[in-house]
Amino acid sequence: MKEKWDERYFAETYVYGTQPNAWFATKLDELTPGKLLLPGEGEGRNAVYASTKGWEVTAFDQSVEGRKKALKLATENGVKINYQIHDLSEFNGEKEYFDVIALIFVHMPADIRKTVHQNLLKSLKPGGHIILEAFTTTQLRNKTGGPRSQHLLYECEEIKQDFLSLDLIERSELTVHLDEGPMHKGEADIIRLFARKPI
Repeated sequence: MKEKWDERYFAETYVYGTQPNAWFATKLDELTPGKLLLPGEGEGRNAVYASTKGWEVTAFDQSVEGRKKALKLATENGVKINYQIHDLSEFNGEKEYFDVIALIFVHMPADIRKTVHQNLLKSLKPGGHIILEAFTTTQLRNKTGGPRSQHLLYECEEIKQDFLSLDLIERSELTVHLDEGPMHKGEADIIRLFARKPI
């Protein structure tokens, strides 16, 4: 899997673009800047955006090539990000450290998904927020991005159950038009979640 992402990110083009995900940017802008964690951050578009807005950003991914491009993008934008190399199932963050954790198109198999989500929640401060956007299983009918395997895509109910301990602010399942580089372009079926950890 790591080799697949290194190969994809090796291209000079930013395959998911250099602008932040629209849902992520909208929700982040509603919050007071603090400490942000971005798992599976790839080429760094969301990390760099957040850093330009005054957030202290920690990001990680399994791809060395993704990290290289993220750091390049950060330099071009005059900001710094703490970008680490970790597998999703190996990350062990400091307890109750982050004000926001954002999971933007971070897909993983069902046998590890819930465990990874619960582990990440341990690093979220009471009163902290989760911002999530991901493809649903119906995205298979589209050719606009996302995993081509159903076991890597999400059902709305699964995501609801994973974050049941949070206070739900917004959750929706909808079709949107993506324009995020060559790999995310066109009509897409997604789920969005914005929730808060109880104090």
